[in-house]
Amino acid sequence: MKLGVFSDEHFMKEALKEAEKARLQNEVPVGAVIVFDKRIISRGHNLTETLNDVTAHAEMQAFTSAANFIGGKYLKDCTLYVTLEPCVMCAGAAYWTQISRVVFGAYDEKRGFSRLSAPILHPSTEVVGGVMAEACGNLITEFFKEKRK
Repeated sequence: MKLGVFSDEHFMKEALKEAEKARLQNEVPVGAVIVFDKRIISRGHNLTETLNDVTAHAEMQAFTSAANFIGGKYLKDCTLYVTLEPCVMCAGAAYWTQISRVVFGAYDEKRGFSRLSAPILHPSTEVVGGVMAEACGNLITEFFKEKRK
């Protein structure tokens, strides 16, 4: 989707920068940004190892930051860009935020929310998958290859 001079790819590149931060911290390289009115209002990357918290996914970090920025828990008229398809927990959190759009890079066939047959996102949430999927997927693939050496 074109957003003026910005596109989904533009903001996914920003999410990839967050994923790289996670990789440098020895975290699974997943990054997220939340956009409101063509502006990034929050950023997040995986911190599960750093915080010793299984819920510290990139999306959860970004949701908290965006809610603090907006001053409320609902993220209507916002778009989440995340490098990997959200898991069920993060999709559930997206439901509660009532976020308008979720745009993700690589599909996660093992843990992604789309493997469920029941709808998990808010009925008004638009979902776009596969944006820069190769770049997003390669970052994770390379991370795990390196781990297994």
